[in-house]
Amino acid sequence: MQAIMTGIMESYGYAGTFFLILLENIFPPIPSEVILTFGGFMTTVTSMTVWGTILVSTLGSLLGAVILYRIGKALSREKLGMLLDRYGRLLRLKAADLDKADRWFSTYGQRTVFFTRMMPVIRSLISLPAGMAHMDFQPFLLYTALGTLLWNTLLISGGALLGQNWAALLTWMDLYSTAFLVAAFLGILLYVILRKLRSK
Repeated sequence: MQAIMTGIMESYGYAGTFFLILLENIFPPIPSEVILTFGGFMTTVTSMTVWGTILVSTLGSLLGAVILYRIGKALSREKLGMLLDRYGRLLRLKAADLDKADRWFSTYGQRTVFFTRMMPVIRSLISLPAGMAHMDFQPFLLYTALGTLLWNTLLISGGALLGQNWAALLTWMDLYSTAFLVAAFLGILLYVILRKLRSK
């Protein structure tokens, strides 16, 4: 998959980056880390610029997030769960992934949209529970844009700084993803424990 994505970006530049990031937001198993870091590298060997790549990738992310938000707003939790149970294998997604995003949104509220834009898998799926909760569109768009802009800027800048060694950043991203998920789990566990203690 990595070779296909980098080939598309080499052939179509900004348009290829926009298209792949749009797909990544709708189909989370597509790794944004590869797209963004390779996009940063492309700025060192083509006419693409760092800020131009950040712009098109952020616009692609926003469009994908809005599509999922609208789907979440139009469909019930039960209907989405049924669709993932039936067709999720095609996307390498499970209803449990939606449950995880839903718990994040329910626990931390609207700010979750900002923070989870920097988390694997959940970064895209969070748009569904935001839509299902009928979150106001303007704050949804603002939080999504800010979180996405920060994430894209960090990875694209990293890819540009590393140049031909851009793939080395992916190893660090794997460690980051693991550490983030562990910290997130512990954070949710602590939150639940504190709530139970307060209720007593």
